[in-house]
Amino acid sequence: MAIRCLLCWLFAWSLVLQAACLPASPSPAGLPAVTVTPAGGDPYQALREDMVARTIQARGIRDPQVLRAMRSVARHQFVPAEYLDQAYDDHPLPIGYGQTISQPYVVAWMTELLELKPGERVLEIGTGSGYQAAVLAELGGLEIYSLEIVPELAASSAARLQVLGYTQVVVREGDGYFGWQDFAPYDAIIVTAAPDHLPAPLAAQLKPGGRLVIPIGPPGGWQELWKFVNESGKLKAYSLGGVAFVPLTGAGAAP
Repeated sequence: MAIRCLLCWLFAWSLVLQAACLPASPSPAGLPAVTVTPAGGDPYQALREDMVARTIQARGIRDPQVLRAMRSVARHQFVPAEYLDQAYDDHPLPIGYGQTISQPYVVAWMTELLELKPGERVLEIGTGSGYQAAVLAELGGLEIYSLEIVPELAASSAARLQVLGYTQVVVREGDGYFGWQDFAPYDAIIVTAAPDHLPAPLAAQLKPGGRLVIPIGPPGGWQELWKFVNESGKLKAYSLGGVAFVPLTGAGAAP
């Protein structure tokens, strides 16, 4: 655990430096058109295999379903056109509106931490480009609900996920701080933007036995990744190391 936390700390600072050097966010027009690649004709497959072997599996991700999902999702379909040559590099990329698509290792790590099983209901806060939701969908047998506060990203990610066949993902524009009460309670909640505290509405929407994975910390620096487990109505907290995420925005997240 100590070695892993040290690695996470190093990864977090590398992400902070990367984020500081990111170019200006692209316009929505920079997002590539979704294309459906015939089976066996995907030129990016080898890059995905290398990404998983070199930057995910080698760092300790062991869940075979998570590894399979990371090999399956075409990340290049979720990044702006000008960053296609970096689609399978292990760092975040801007997607417009001050938002990013997360580092592949962090996506895999957070997905593994959820310990998902078929038939479970999952809430994602921060759809972004839709990449994390697609990875969840590839696990199979899940109900997935995703909230995105930026209207343009909510619309584009919903359309992208549908075209790519991830029809089990339901996307809605909304303030993720308050969760999505209509489908609560949830077996798992994943938050892909960082508030400076645990949002009480999300904790309240977690089933007994449910898992909540969330970065918490101040904006503009690095945060701590936490896993909360609802044990008979009480949350048990696990601190898992340093990460760097864009801040959670919205009425509830305001100071």
